[in-house]
This record gives sequence, C-alpha cells and structure tokens, in this order.
Amino acid sequence: MTEPHTVPPEGTPPTVPQLDVRAAEPPTAEAPPSTGGFADRPPGYPSALVWLRAGILRDWRGVLGAFVATWFYLPVALLLAFWGGLAFAVTGLFAGGMGADDQVPQVLRDAPLIGSLLDAFLTRSGGVLGGVAGFVAGFLIGFLAVLVVPWLGADNGVFTVVTGLVGTVAAAALIGVLYTLYRVLLEPRLLVVSGARQPSRRESARLRPVLDECARRLGLDSVPRLLMEDDPVLSNARTYARHVVVTTAVLTEPDDEVAALLSHELVHWRTGDEITSAFVRGVGLPLTLAHALPTWLMRTFPHPGTNFVVFLFFWPVLLTMRYVVLPLHARDVRAAEYRADLGAVLTGHVDGMRRVLERRLSFETGRSGWDEAVCATHPPHELRLDALERASVAGVPAGAGVPAGADEPVTAERLFGHSGPVGTRRTWLLVGALMLAACVGTGGLGVVQWAFFRPQAAVDGYFSALADRDSDAALGFLTDRGSDTDTKLLAQLLRGEGYQPPTDIDITKLDRDGDTATATVAYRLGDARETATLTLHREEETTAGLFHGWRVSGGPTPLNTLIADPGVRLNGVELPVATEGPPLVLLPGVYTATGPSSALSETPAQTVVVGPGESAAVLQLTPVLKPAAGEAVEARVRAWLDECAKQTVAAPPGCPFRYYGGSAQKVTWKILEYPKITVELTGPASAQVTTPSETRGRVQVSGTTTYFGTASPFTDEDTLTVTGVATADGDTVEFRPATN
Repeated sequence: MTEPHTVPPEGTPPTVPQLDVRAAEPPTAEAPPSTGGFADRPPGYPSALVWLRAGILRDWRGVLGAFVATWFYLPVALLLAFWGGLAFAVTGLFAGGMGADDQVPQVLRDAPLIGSLLDAFLTRSGGVLGGVAGFVAGFLIGFLAVLVVPWLGADNGVFTVVTGLVGTVAAAALIGVLYTLYRVLLEPRLLVVSGARQPSRRESARLRPVLDECARRLGLDSVPRLLMEDDPVLSNARTYARHVVVTTAVLTEPDDEVAALLSHELVHWRTGDEITSAFVRGVGLPLTLAHALPTWLMRTFPHPGTNFVVFLFFWPVLLTMRYVVLPLHARDVRAAEYRADLGAVLTGHVDGMRRVLERRLSFETGRSGWDEAVCATHPPHELRLDALERASVAGVPAGAGVPAGADEPVTAERLFGHSGPVGTRRTWLLVGALMLAACVGTGGLGVVQWAFFRPQAAVDGYFSALADRDSDAALGFLTDRGSDTDTKLLAQLLRGEGYQPPTDIDITKLDRDGDTATATVAYRLGDARETATLTLHREEETTAGLFHGWRVSGGPTPLNTLIADPGVRLNGVELPVATEGPPLVLLPGVYTATGPSSALSETPAQTVVVGPGESAAVLQLTPVLKPAAGEAVEARVRAWLDECAKQTVAAPPGCPFRYYGGSAQKVTWKILEYPKITVELTGPASAQVTTPSETRGRVQVSGTTTYFGTASPFTDEDTLTVTGVATADGDTVEFRPATN
C-alpha cells in the first residue's frame, strides 16, 4: 500500500492501471443483490446502532438550527414581524409627523437658535423617525409574540415550561430518528424512483476494480452498492447511506480522476455523512417539506418572474433556511468535504483530485429541495485545493520543498477515527440507573395520578367533603363556585343539626371522552336510594406542574325563590331577608326548613332534598292557623259586638248594624245570635275575618219612635255579618273591623 503522505513524482505511472470501457471484459459473475435492511453499510462500526448513533450525534449545530427554526415557528415569526413592523411604521409615520413638536420641552422650544433648529429638524424628520421606530417596535413585538404565545398556557411556572420544552425536543428527536431510518431502509427504492439503476456488466468492469482498489487503500473491507445514473454530460457521483451513484459521464474520465472521485465518495460513505444530513432534515421535517415546494418550482421553472412570485409567497421559509438552518449546518458539510478530499491523499490520487477541482466540477450538487436547504454547501474550490496541497505534502522530510503550515500525515485512523462500542460498561450502568429511576418515578407519578387525579377521585372527594360538612372543600370540586355565593352562610347550613349528606356512594359507571367524563352515581339521600349522572371536566391548570385534576360541572343548587319573610330557618340557621340580589344556594343533602310562628299561625317543618346536579331546590313554607287562634279571634269579635250592643243610638259608629226606621229614642240593642266567622291567613301574623251568608248572626233593636207627637214603642230584628282583619300582637290576637 502506498504511503499516504508520499507524492508520486511527475511522470510516474498511475497507481491504478488504465481501463478502457470499450475493451473491458465483462465479469464472470454479477455482484450479489442488496439484501435490504442495513446491508451495504460501511465497515468499522460494531453494529448498525453505532453507525446510526455516530451520524446522528455529530452535527449538533445543524440539529439545533433545524430544531429552533421548525419547532419555534421562525417563518411565522418573520411573517408576523414584517406585517407588525409595517403597521407600526405607518402609525409612527403619521404620529411622528403630526405630533413631534409636542414632544419637545417648552424650555428647549423657547431657547434661541436651539428651539428653531429642533422645530425644523422635527418638522422635516419627525415622521421618518416615527416610522423607523414604529417598524422596529412592531417587528420585535410580532417576532417575540410568536415565540411567547405557545408558552402562555404555562400557568404553573418554570416547571411547565421545562416539561413542554422536553416534550418538544423528544418529538423532534423521534421524528428525526424515524426519518433517518426511513431514508436508510428504503434507500434502494428511493434511488430507483429518482432514476438510478444497476450498472451493466461493462460499467461494472470499468468502475468496480477502481472502487475496490480505493477501498483497499482506505482500509475498507467492503464497498457500498454501486448504481448508475444516465447522464453523459456531467461527471458526477453522489454518496448515500448505503449506495454510491455515478453518472455515465464518469466512464470516459481518466482513471486517476475516477479513483480520486470514488475515494472522495468512499470517505463520505465510511464517515456516515448522509446519516447526519438525514437526521438534520428529519428534525426540521415540517420546515424542509415547506421549503421543498418553492425550491422545486424555482428549479423546474428557472425564470426571474417565477422566482419573484415564489419568493413573494414563500419568503419567510426561504429566508429561514438561508440564514438560520443552512449556515449552522454548513460548518459540518464543509468539514465533511475537506475530510472526503483527504481520501484521495490516502489512496495516492492527489493529482486526479486536483484536476477535478481545478475544472470546478462540483460533484456534490443538491439532490432535492431538502438537500439544498440544509446540506448542499461546498467550500470554495480554491480553499479545497489549498487544503489538499497541505495534506499531500504532510510528512515529507524537511528540505524537500514542503511549504510552511503543512498538516499532519493523513492516516486511516486520523480520517475515520474510532467508532467504539455502543457504550461502555459505566455508560450502560448509568443509562440503566437513569431508566430505572425514570420507571420508578413514572410509576410513582402514575400511582399519584390514579389515586388523586382521576375522575373517580373527584367524585369521591366531592361526596367526602359533603360527608365531612366542609363546604369550602366541596365547592373546590365544582367548576363554578359562584362568585356571589355566601360561603359563610353555606358553611353554617352544612354544620347545622338538620343537615344530612348523601351516603352509601357508589360509582356504578364512568365514561371518559377526552377532557370530559360522565359518572353515574348511586347514593342514599334521607330514606330514599337515588341515582344521579354527573359530568366532569379536566382542569387546564396543573397541580405541581404535572397533574391535571377533575371537577364536577356546575355549581351549587339555587333555591327556587328569594327568602322574603323573616324567621325562615334552614337547619336552625336563620336565612337573611332579601327581596333582590343573588338567590341562596345549597349543596347536595337534606335540609330541615322551619318558618316563623305567631299568636295566629304556625309553620310546619319541611324537608328540602337537594340532589347532585339538580338545577333548583324547592322551598315552600306554608303557615297554618293555630287551632286556638280561631277561638281567640271569635272571642275578640264577640267582645267587639257586645261593645257595639251597649250603645243606645240607632247607628252605633263602626258597628255592623243600625236602625233605619226614622227618629228613634231610647234605643237598645241585643245580640240574639252571634255570627259564625271564618278566619283565613293572609300572612304569618295576619288573617282575613269574614262571615259566610249561611252563618249570619241576628241582632234585635228596641226603642220608641214619635210620629206627629205620639210616641210608639218598636222592636225589630236584622241579620248580622262581621268582616275585618285579625292580627297577632305578641302573644295576643287583635281584631280590626272593616270600615263600613
């Protein structure tokens, strides 16, 4: 094997013998077909996992650029920043031009010379300054808004932001790995679709010996699958993860240039450069897909008008690729090109590589819009020639015309390095410990989630709070606590002696649909067994930045009417007198309601049953007449009638009887029969007193009348009715007759 640092003297025959494709004999057997999977991968890696890992983890700058540009929506940020800056610029242009003078302090405006200079300056440039300031402000606001808006839901502090960022990184890495596997595993199919084909026997006889010899000098015990592309004009070769595609124009090139070209491609193949590029494209897959369309249009229809229209519609994507993704990935791409050029040094074909570069044959042109976006950047040919020159003279003894600044000798170890195993024992122990900790932590979090943050836990907690008579805790399990709820009164009602919470709780069925759940709950309320259906919603806010709890939809149950009468009590707690405002609300349970009593009436106790999820609670207290109140009213009425009968006038004032027979003297009244009255309550302390027609009383009147000077005695009878109002005055009953 030729020493890698030795430069063949001028005129020395090429190391690889010249081959004439026209006179080459076909090989006796064709190369075995590719078996798929990870076949034809480069040697030097203990496993396919090490090979993929080496390529994926190499270019962190390119991965970072693709991740930030794609997953932080940089094209959208640029678009919004431009329009925001334009809107603010227009506003600042007019505002600055019309109101610039008002911004100058009065002292400066009145100063000689300075004031007139400022006025002139602001009059002529205030609008421009306002427009520039407005554009800068609008651009920054629009750009930062896109970066900040996705994280506005992080209500639980830094931990939520960190977990969200970790999830985004994991998603991007997963997509990148899957895309890389897709490119590697389906590479034969993809190349066939792109136009690559198997080489003919004559093409294999021309290229395969050169490829094998270059691989031998590079220390490679296998070569990639060789494919051909029909292009008789452009001499080109492209390296993929498992294949090298060569154009038919290469067949007519000199052997040393073909060997230099294949040495370059073998280094690309051995170092896994395609794996690196595929992973970068995969991490930024949404963005590179968006970039593929404008790139294809501009490449397919190369016209200034087409380029202008495409740029007008896709400029955020194009600028993001050109100024963010491509520059960050270009460093690794350029380093890969310099490294691949050293393959010609190691195989002894520096002159061939020099001639290829001097003719400016860029044999690594972009293969698609994605490649042009992230990896189709080659160093300048002159710099590559300079690096090739320094590497070719490395290791030559002093005095042999070696220029200053020559590199170290090129060796296979320097070129390819050591891949190493998948991981050391310490690494695997650390990974195992981390995985164990992650499993234990995840399992613990799962137990906590199952125990305290399931829909069932919310239902159990709600009814447990009612059983503990803790109104604040019960309200905490509801989606609507009620902004105007009297929590102090509600707490007193639950602690009252007459309150009975739901018991014997049994969740018979629970169905969940996303962030909504429906629970069927059987319970006992009082002496009856009931069933209710509760709807629950998952909370948007998290507890400890990890757990999303559940709440029962709705709020406390309002009473059907306002409490307007004093003395109404629930569970011994007197309710406030209200004629307007929010109604009283109740939590599920059984309440004992009592009303006021007086000398006239009493209110029987009523049981108010409030079930879970009910829309309204019914409270209807009806006072009834006390049995002794009727007798007391009747006694008051009779006493009143007796007072009326004592009067000796024909028309006792305010009394329910009178004599209409003309002039009468010595009038006496006598109650022959007291009327039977009825008493109807009109309120807790008032009642209407009436006399039915069939129970009228009778009254007798006696006296004398004088006609033409003659006195004549008379006696007459009439019916008697009583109407009026009975009221309670403390422990006594009062009667007020109606005005005749």
